Amino acid sequence: MNISASEFFSRDQESNLLIIVDVREQLEFNTFNLGGNNIPLGTLIRDIEELEYSKDEEIIVICQHGLRSETARRALSKHGYKNVRNLAGGIAGIQKLKTNTLPR
Repeated sequence: MNISASEFFSRDQESNLLIIVDVREQLEFNTFNLGGNNIPLGTLIRDIEELEYSKDEEIIVICQHGLRSETARRALSKHGYKNVRNLAGGIAGIQKLKTNTLPR
């Protein structure tokens, strides 16, 4: 299941209660991020049994364009996480949304 850039942006503005897992590499995360926890995709898949998230909570996985995060979403779902959402279009989609909504 996906979450659109506009829904993510509006929900992120409303509260800081979103559980965000950024599956990009640490350098990418350190360069620009939307918050949340940075768990690179390879690490997440390797250590998936040790994650400390509730399997019932909503988790939003993100990456640059939504491809790695979709892989993460599928892996988490296969391991019993019931409410995992992929940020469609990734961080690039958020950046595009912000650019298109800024006053001119």
